[in-house]
Order: sequence, then C-alpha cells, then structure tokens
Amino acid sequence: MAECGANGGGSSGDSLDKSITLPPDEIFRNLENAKRFAIDIGGSLTKLAYYSTVQHKVAKVRSFDHSGKDAEQDHEPPYEISVQEEITARLHFIKFENTYIEACLDFIKDHLVNTETKVIPATGGGAYKFKDLIEEKLQLKVDKEDVMTCLIKGCNFVLKNIPHEAFVYQKDTEPEFRFQTNHANIFPYLLVNVGSGVSIVKVETEDRFEWIGGSSIGGGTFWGLGALLTKTKKFDELLHLASKGQHANVDMLVQDIYGGAHQTLGLSGNLIASSFGKSATADKEFSKEDMAKSLLHMISNDIGQLACLYAKLHRLDRVYFGGFFIRGHPVTMHTITYSINFFSKGEVQALFLRHEGYLGAIGAFLKGAEHDNPNQYSWGENYAGSSGLMSASPELCPTQRARSGTFDLLEMDRLERPLVNLPLLLDPSSYVPDTVDLTDDALARKYWLTCFEEALDGVVKRAVASQPESADAAERARKFRQKYWSKLQTLRHQPFAYGTLTVRSLLDTREHCLNEFSFPDPYSKVKQKENGIALKCFQCVVQALDALGWEERQLALAKGLLAGNVFDWGAKAVSDVLESDPQFGFEEAKKKLQERPWLVDSYSKWLQRLKGPPHKCALIFADNSGIDLILGVFPFVRELLLRGTEVILACNSGPALNDVTYSESLIVAERIAAMDPIVHSALQEERLLLVQTGSSSPCLDLSRLDKGLAVLVRERGADLVVIEGMGRAVHTNYDAALRCESLKLAVLKNAWLAERLGGPLFSVIFKYEVPAE
Repeated sequence: MAECGANGGGSSGDSLDKSITLPPDEIFRNLENAKRFAIDIGGSLTKLAYYSTVQHKVAKVRSFDHSGKDAEQDHEPPYEISVQEEITARLHFIKFENTYIEACLDFIKDHLVNTETKVIPATGGGAYKFKDLIEEKLQLKVDKEDVMTCLIKGCNFVLKNIPHEAFVYQKDTEPEFRFQTNHANIFPYLLVNVGSGVSIVKVETEDRFEWIGGSSIGGGTFWGLGALLTKTKKFDELLHLASKGQHANVDMLVQDIYGGAHQTLGLSGNLIASSFGKSATADKEFSKEDMAKSLLHMISNDIGQLACLYAKLHRLDRVYFGGFFIRGHPVTMHTITYSINFFSKGEVQALFLRHEGYLGAIGAFLKGAEHDNPNQYSWGENYAGSSGLMSASPELCPTQRARSGTFDLLEMDRLERPLVNLPLLLDPSSYVPDTVDLTDDALARKYWLTCFEEALDGVVKRAVASQPESADAAERARKFRQKYWSKLQTLRHQPFAYGTLTVRSLLDTREHCLNEFSFPDPYSKVKQKENGIALKCFQCVVQALDALGWEERQLALAKGLLAGNVFDWGAKAVSDVLESDPQFGFEEAKKKLQERPWLVDSYSKWLQRLKGPPHKCALIFADNSGIDLILGVFPFVRELLLRGTEVILACNSGPALNDVTYSESLIVAERIAAMDPIVHSALQEERLLLVQTGSSSPCLDLSRLDKGLAVLVRERGADLVVIEGMGRAVHTNYDAALRCESLKLAVLKNAWLAERLGGPLFSVIFKYEVPAE
C-alpha cells in the first residue's frame, strides 16, 4: 500500500512522484512491457488494468551429451543446469483516487513503449466524464463497455482463480474475516451490486445472467439523506459518523412499543420496529452520529431483506455483495450480514469479496481481450506484487486504514497450464487443503511467523550462494529479504491480508518474493549434487531390498520412504544437520526415525492390504530431490510395478525449496532405467508415467492440479494415492477425504509441530485410509 502525502496529494497537475511516497515504478510495475489496458472509473476511485509480459529467470536442467565419450566420468553431476530467460503474462490492477488520474495518465504516457492495441475498454460512470482526458493523454480510443457485464465477468474471474476470494464478515470476532474456499463450480449465485441504487443479478453461467430486481434505495440514498441530515458531504465521513452512533436513540424498538420482547411473534425487544420512529415525538435534537447510524441500519436492512427474498425465490444460497456502498467498510458489511442472517434465519449467507473494487476493471479488460481467450488459462495471485486486504479495525493499523491517498495493487500471473480438481476427491465442494488455519489459531500463527522470520537469513544466504557468478546477487537478495520481511510484518497485523493465512501461503509468498528478485531455484545446485550422490547408491539399496523376505521387504520399503523424507532443506532441524555433517546419509536418516509404534501408525493395516490383490494404478506425489526420490520413492515404485500396479509419479512443475521438479524427475528416471530393467521396461511400456502437478509450491492443493494429470488419473483408473512429505501430507491434505485408498507419509522435522501432535522430533506419520463403503 503506497501512502500519499498528509494532504492526500496535490492537484491533478502535480507530478506523481510528489504525490506519493512509493516510487511510481513500484506502483505501475513493468509498464514498459504493457500491451493492453482497461479502466473503470467510479465516482471517487479509478481502477486501471493492464496486461504485461514479464521476463524472469528460470533454472533449466538437461542431460549431458555423452556422444563421443567412452563412459561418464564418475565425478560428473547427473545433469547440467542453465539459467535462461522466460517470458510469462501478468495482469496488473491498480486502484487510486480520481484526484490522481491526470498525474497517473501522464506517468503512463511517459513510460509506455509498445502497446498491442489502440483501444482502451472503459467502464463505470466516470468513463464518460474522463473520456477526452484519457484519449488525449494515452492516445488510445476509449471503448465504453456495459457496467453490469464487466462486473459479472470480473466476479466470475476472481471466484475461479483466487481460492480465498469470498469471505463472511464477523464483527467483534477473531478473525473478523472468515474466508470461504471457492471451487470449480461457482454457479449459480446472486450478485447484489449496491451503488447509487441496488441491482440484483442472477448469474447462471460464464455468459448467462439476468437482472432480476433492484431498488432505488441504495448507496446514493444513504449519501443524499445523510448529507441532508448531518450536513456531511463526504461518504466516508458519513460512515465514520455512523460507526460512532447509537441508533436506538433515534429508532423506535419493539421494546419501546411492548415494554419488552413480543413473545407471540418471537421478536426480541431490541429489534427496530420503526426507523427514525422516535424523531416524530421527541423534542430534543439528535446527534449526527445517531442519525447516520439509524439511516445506515434502515438502508442496509432494506437491502438485506430484498436480497434475501430474491435468493429464496430463486433457490440460491450464495449472495455476493459489491458496489461503492460496500467497499470493505466494516460498518456496512456488519449491518448487511446481520440483516441477511435475520431475514433468512441463517439459511442465506452474505458474502463479500477481497477484490470487490476491481471487478469492473477486470471485466473491462476481459471484454477487450476476448480474442486472446484469457479464460482458457488459470491465473494465480502474485503475493509479491499485491497489497492485500486492509484491516477493518482502525486500531490495528491506522495508517493502512486511511483511504484517502492510497494506491492499492493486485497482480495475477498466468499459469502455464489450466488447473482443475483431482477427480479422486470425495467431495470437491468441501475440500480444504490446509490442516491449520493460522488466521484462527493465534498461538500457531505467532510460532510460524517467528519461524519464517528466523529462517530468512538462511534463505538469503542460500539464494546468494546459488548464483556465484552474479555481481548483483547480494543486492537482489537484500531486496528479497526486505520485501518478504515486510510481508511477514503485514501478516502479523493483518493475518487475513491474502485470504486464510496458512503455512502454505507463507511458503508460497516466500517463493513469489524469491522469483520477484530473480532467484528461480536457490537449491538447484544442492539438488544436482544430492541427485548425483543418491544415484550412485541406488543399485546397492535395491539389491539389499531384493535379498529380504517379502514381509521384511515391505517394512524396509516403508522405512526407506520415511527416511528419504528426512532430507528436507526446508526444515531447520534437518538443514542444520546437513550443513554441519556432509556425511549424513540414508542409513543415518533411518536411525533418526521414531521406533514403532509410530505417532500415527496404520502400517499393519497397509501390510494386510498388500497381501490382497494389486492396485490397478497408484498416483504418487513426490517430495524432495536426492535420497528422498531416488532411494525412498523409486524402490517403492519398483515394488508396485512388480506387483502389477501401474504408477503415475507426479512432481512439481516449478521449483520450491529442494523439492524435485518434473524436468529433474525425467532425467533421474532415465538414469535409474539405465541401471534397472524393471523401471526401464515400465517406462517403455508406459506402465510408469511421469507427470507434472501444475504447482510450484512445497505444499499441495488437490483442487488446483494440472489438467493433464487429472485426465491421466481418470484414464488409468487410479485407485491408490500416495502423498509424502510434511508440506503435502501434514500442512496440507492431512484431513483430505478421497474416493480411493490413500497413504499419507511424513516425518515431523519440526519440534513444535511434533509436540503439538503429541510426539517428539522425527515422529512418523504413516496414515493408510480406506474410504467408507
């Protein structure tokens, strides 16, 4: 959030640099690569959207070319790493006061290099007012778009692409925002847009919606009557007055008429019987605060009842509220929530949107880019470049609550492949990836935020070490540290800034910040070295396993999976050992494991299942490179193949910590196949398939997986899912319910988490689950 000067900036002719404290290029980021624009201008706020191409570094791996060589050198790494430039697409959305529109347009004009279009789609009432100014400054023709169509398109976009977009507002509770997890099926829903009046729209599909009702009594009524009653002309000031008022001084309550509750009708005594009812008979003057509060209740209750009746009439239980009357104001959200809850008896929920203010701009952009079909892609919020939701409690962070003179930012990155649900989820609509909600759990939140702060210097050191040839690596790492530290402080004060706060979101934010400063894979050289070492041990490990009896081998394979999972550079307890003892290996890791019975121990049940018929197809989500993948996962895969089970091995699409990536797994599998005929024939006959997950996270969201993976799971009839690792099987998916058998395996490499779950450091989770018939 970029704060403006104390007076909210000067005239529109002032330079942007003087108006705001953040450098303009940190607001209008990557403007030199902007290709297309859209704008939404309301009564007081402008929302600008633009699409840019972002050039960033990626670490690529490829096998060495051994043609002309007699044999590979023993000391040679298993593959080579090169850092290359890659271009991806990004959407930028910036929200600012209309006061700054001319200065902003001047800045854009001065920095525009090459747009792909000569037209700027525009929506909102201000599109007419500022048309000439925009055309003059940007030399782009303004193409006015329908306001409602843009709102619906924008709403669909955020609900589909931002999992924690919608929230319920709960005043005086901790947390005040309770986020709802959005899933693929977002339709149908009701959108209640409260601007000057009220429009109620039923949205049935991406392109089908209808206006089903509305009211002339909306935000304009509150503003207009409020100005007449209080002589206060500013909307935000009117709301501020309302937040301090006591409506019961002006309104006639049920108890004022009946002396208490109306028992026959079941109405409590403090319900409003008549808005402004006391003003007709009282001789005293009423305070501005009390009148503003009464007016707010009157209009909010009317909107709530109207929305509730339409929702019931059309049998809809999801009602999203937007428009300038809402705009994240706690008083408004609370009164509408109360009204909906009262009139629907709790059957209909009032839902608000984190990015409600951007809907029109997003929709206008999508309308202008229809020939590129942006909806065919999945998009993800870039936490490094987005402001996040502000607190509704002024005492938490008063500077960020000041609405005048702020620039609010949202960035969305286009993902390479479309993301969908895992078809094996028992109930996609109720699936929640994360095990612990840190927004809710204050003790856990304090611990994990401190944990990430303390780990930051180690991440900086690793990032610099990964680019020894780069002259500016230390400076970029310093900027990364500064940005991520700032994000952590924001989340201490406003844990709901980016939706539900979880260990996963903290890890993902760190990855986004590393990418922002061109550290695409700080662990690439560590993974390269560990993969090389583990490959040299593969044959010995397999020979030792093959020499065991069947039952003994099954336990050894399970322990091998778990021991491999110890090698996680993301866990301080492990990275400290690996840094201090380079000889620490597979056998040493086995000794670290908790003795049976494990903390969660379904091994006996799993062994019994193995005595039955083989599974048709196993889907395995791998975790770490090196020993984990090569000496833990691959021997397990080999055993499944010998049983007659097909295997889909899923690895991250992009890097995160020392997790194995899809491209690394291809090379590792090729090297193992050269040593092992079982793996070799399985790869050739496509009984072993390597796929990418679509994720670049140390955790796993089964509702956002690569579409190709989902198709393969259906085609092969997967009936076993194996999820390994603390990030994928404990921080996420520990409680995930699947339609098939599942194995969730992890070693707890964090003492605090282990203690919380009732065990010591290096406790074992071996959770085998069979769905209920």
